Amino acid sequence: MYEQVSHSLLNEILDELRPEIRRQNLRHFYTRLGANFYAIHSLFYHLYGHRDDFKEKMIALVEVMANRYIERSDELERLDMAREQDHNWFLSQEWIGMALYADGFAGDLKGVKKRIPYLQDLGINMVHIMPMLVCPQGASDGGYAVSNFRKIDPRIGKLEELEALADYMRKRGMLLTLDVVVNHTSDEHEWAEKAREGEEKYQNYYYIFHDRDVPDMFEETMPEIFPETSPGNFTWDEVMGKWVMTVFNSNQWDLNYSNPRVFIEMVDVILFWANRGVDIVRLDAVAFLWKKVGTICQNEREAHLILQMMKDCCQVTAPGVLFIAEAIVAPSEITKYFGEDAIIAKECEIAYNATFMALLWDAIATKNCNLLNQGILNLPSKLDRATWLNYIRCHDDIGLGFDDSDIERAGYEPFAHRHFLLEYLTGKYEDSDARGQPFGRNEKTGDARISGSLASLVGLEAALEHGDEEATERAIKRILLLHGMIFSFGGIPLLYYGDEIGTLNDCSFLEDENRANDNRWMHRPKIDWNKAERRLHRGTIEQKIFDGLKKQISVRKTIPAFADFNNREQLTVDNEHLFVFLRSHPEGTNGAVLVVANFDDRPQYLDLAILGNRGQFQFSQPQDLVSGEKPSMFKEQLVIPPFRFYWLTDQSALGFV
Repeated sequence: MYEQVSHSLLNEILDELRPEIRRQNLRHFYTRLGANFYAIHSLFYHLYGHRDDFKEKMIALVEVMANRYIERSDELERLDMAREQDHNWFLSQEWIGMALYADGFAGDLKGVKKRIPYLQDLGINMVHIMPMLVCPQGASDGGYAVSNFRKIDPRIGKLEELEALADYMRKRGMLLTLDVVVNHTSDEHEWAEKAREGEEKYQNYYYIFHDRDVPDMFEETMPEIFPETSPGNFTWDEVMGKWVMTVFNSNQWDLNYSNPRVFIEMVDVILFWANRGVDIVRLDAVAFLWKKVGTICQNEREAHLILQMMKDCCQVTAPGVLFIAEAIVAPSEITKYFGEDAIIAKECEIAYNATFMALLWDAIATKNCNLLNQGILNLPSKLDRATWLNYIRCHDDIGLGFDDSDIERAGYEPFAHRHFLLEYLTGKYEDSDARGQPFGRNEKTGDARISGSLASLVGLEAALEHGDEEATERAIKRILLLHGMIFSFGGIPLLYYGDEIGTLNDCSFLEDENRANDNRWMHRPKIDWNKAERRLHRGTIEQKIFDGLKKQISVRKTIPAFADFNNREQLTVDNEHLFVFLRSHPEGTNGAVLVVANFDDRPQYLDLAILGNRGQFQFSQPQDLVSGEKPSMFKEQLVIPPFRFYWLTDQSALGFV
């Protein structure tokens, strides 16, 4: 879009760029900068146009983009151009992710590289390596208390080893995902240390106050994120003699994005990692980027503008790189992180589907899909060129962030139902075989979240404790059922390391004084590779889970209907134990897939007449694409065994897979 004011400024900026930048071959850079500059200038002006140094900071931002473009390798530049031409490449059904800690999974980066064949055998082609940068000793917050945005913890590896891993994966058609913690730094970061020394420039990188007047105003409306371990949102720093905003933990200082220097620094960090070969950048805690007195300081409009501007800047320098929004917020807010009032994603192309995750756990606990169906029906639609990251488990706790109105429509009272779920998933409910633990309990509200590994939460740990083979098989079925849902829902499935072999809760964290007060470490395991080897022996738990997931993954990759082009239709059924939806072929041709899941421990049936004119399933014997079975039927009624799912197609459509 041509706009005189912004383009006049662009011409001035280009004239003022340092000579060493102007001498470079920047043809593609200038083309992309021209295409995106109106948006970048408008957003930057909206946030910082009131400042006397606006033009100076605008030049600094363009120089950062130009310098990082000059450093970008020819290979990555070719990849950028290929992805620009095939701009929907990430919506394909062929992508399957896994999140892992490098040290827990394989010791270090060299170990991860050695284990790539293991991941490829399962079918994984996108690897999210959890934060591995330098953090305070004993207070890393799982890697999210970053002390240096460009330095890897030497216990994990070196920058050169990460680049070698990225290259190794790229040659095998695999994607690398890394985190950039955009909301805060640790108090050991260079910026924080200089702020402590009294440098005003760096004190302005954070929210720092002489007294409690402003902090107290913030506290009136800001919730506590970790009330047990880090109550309140401000910490007194003895060295400075001032209060610092610390929303997540006392050693994590929130960055002040009302300062353009902070924005420019963080864009530089994002582009630095893009140039290391990262395909997808996970932006942590994006909902918290803008703070405003009188609000909860989450989901503010300015936070979205910051993300839009980060995306535009990345489009100029490294357009092949995608963003993931880590925004675990209310369902009505989640889709806003794709970008509003647009067809294409103007903020982040990918967002965590935390709502779906929580709803799946509700269905497991209740053996009932009323809330699951209600919640998905009310999940806001995503943009066309955006996709969900669907997951069952992650490094963090499980929050029960359902919409109260959805809970009521499903027939429950919100407070009582959340209490039941907490009791169930922590094994306190009489009929529960889950082995989770409460996390982040808020004594004022009674709220809490849940920690625990997938296998322990679905009953495998309890089954093994009691030597109950029937309960063991039931737990395995639940694991496969849950993955069958995230593989078919629409989006990129993200497995969590250890789940593929049924890893149980790891309580060894209690022996480490630095971790003992954070029970999320119980589901951040160190992989037992002897246990993993048992996947090669038929009849073992590890083999049943690993091979079951491997089969689902291989089949998913052959089903065009599972690509994410807003081609999912939720179906309302009379049976409360069933979750049913239809995936249509993205090109509108034959090849629809009917997904049917039974969350109950008894067989259930589905009347195929509900499909109406949506397909030929009711006129022919449907076949399950995963098992190859023809499910039992009575007339038009399909029988679904306990904790079983089907990906069904009618026999006439089998030629499409």
